[in-house]
Formats: sequence, structure tokens, C-alpha cells
Amino acid sequence: MRFTKMHGAGNDYVYVNGFEETVADPAGLARRMSDRHVGIGGDGLVLILPSPTADLRMRMFNADGSEAEMCGNAVRCVAKYAWDHGLARRNPMRIETGAGVRTLDLFEGPDGRIQRARVDMGEPRLRAAEIPVALDADRVVEAPIRVDGREFRMTCVSMGNPHAVFYTDDVAAVDLTHLGPMIETHRLFPAKINVHFVQVRSPEEVTMRTWERGSGITLACGTGASAVCVAGVLTGRGARQILAHLPGGDLELQWADDNHVLMTGPAVEVFSGDWPGEES
Repeated sequence: MRFTKMHGAGNDYVYVNGFEETVADPAGLARRMSDRHVGIGGDGLVLILPSPTADLRMRMFNADGSEAEMCGNAVRCVAKYAWDHGLARRNPMRIETGAGVRTLDLFEGPDGRIQRARVDMGEPRLRAAEIPVALDADRVVEAPIRVDGREFRMTCVSMGNPHAVFYTDDVAAVDLTHLGPMIETHRLFPAKINVHFVQVRSPEEVTMRTWERGSGITLACGTGASAVCVAGVLTGRGARQILAHLPGGDLELQWADDNHVLMTGPAVEVFSGDWPGEES
């Protein structure tokens, strides 16, 4: 089975062209392919599929095999793959995801291939029940949560998938390997949660680190960076347009006046190969 390895700001996935390949067990394949020791290595598996409502459809599976609704970095790579490999040639391009249809503006490099994309990430969902967070509250802004015997303050946002944002004076000092899984699986989050620790550099600039639900520590999270942009405004820490520094690179975010979040970042194809032992 043919695959392509791609990444957006270091958030790397294995991509399979579902126009040509059939995957019978995507959850199991995601676990096998994502293993960084005996597989290809990646944060998960992304299937690029036909869509009845958009130019194409994205299904994504985390490294543990769980299916996720949306990934901002992955959807940029899907658009790049579709454009560069001739599956779709519309700009803007519309991609169906588990969180709805997303529209992307594509930016070509000198070679005619896509280098960057701006994604309309849609409107953030802020009600606790919609995220979901098991709190009797309308919005979850600077709400207390006890983890590992300590109290933290969290601001929660859904960008089609759930996010909890925590502010810290030194993001590098956070023991994310320890705290990440404890917060992800906390009883307040019935669907689990993506975890982000954020250090504010200025109202227009932040540094963030991420523990992704189902994948662990990742180098970038597009929906998470979008949630951080929204959380900054809600808590009075940030402007509506920011630059987010992530371990794998930078993303540009804007919470626009129409309530949609726009995210701009790179999309990179690394290599392609053949995965043995799978029938197509």
C-alpha cells in the first residue's frame, strides 16, 4: 500500500490516498504505522477520500487508533497533497472533516507546489456542554481544576475537538509528560481533552507546548493554537491576531470579526513509500 509522510510545523502524519487505496482497519493501521520504532513513525494516520459535499474528505486517526474530528495541521497537508498530486485543483479548496467542511486558501511556491495554507477553522464553541466539560457553567474561563494534588486554572474551547489551555510563566519548565495524560483523562472531560501550556510573550505572541489526546506530546497542534488564540482574548491576555511559537514551527492565528478563526502555516511532503502486508 502506497503512503506519503507529511508534516505541518512538525505535526507529522502518514497519509494514504483513498482514491487509490482501500484501508479495511484504519484504527489498527494507525497504531502500526505510527510506531516510531517498528513502523513509519508519526502522530497518526490520515486518509484522503472522496467527498459528496466538498472537494475531498479527511479522516484522521491518532497514534493510539482513536479517530479525531479535526486537525488543522493535517488538513493543510491534505490540501497540499490533493493539489500537488492532482486530486483537486480548486483554490480555495473545501475539505470535509469530522468537525464539518473547512475552506483553505492555498499559497504556491516557485515550483507550483503548495507551501502554505490558510484554514478557516470555523467558529469556536465556548459552552461547557459543547466542548464537553463536566462543569455546571456556561463558559470555562480560568476555571479551577485539581491535578496531581495541585490546583490549575484552565480555559476550555472546542474547535470541533476539545482543548484546555493553561497559562504559565515558563512553558519549558512544565512536566508535560507527567501532567499531560493526567489532564487528558481527567473526570471533567468525558471525551478526553487536548492539553496546552502557554507562555505569553506579548499580547501578539505566545509560546506553547501540547499534549494531544490520543497521541501524546506533539510538535504542533493547529486546532490547539486556534484555541489558544481564542483563550487569550477570553482571559484578557492576548490580541485577536497572534503568532504562536510551537516546538515544530510557527503558526499565525486570527479570531476574525465574523467569529471564525483563521490559521496560516506550512505544509511539507517528506517522502513516499510502500507499506507491506496491507491489501489495497
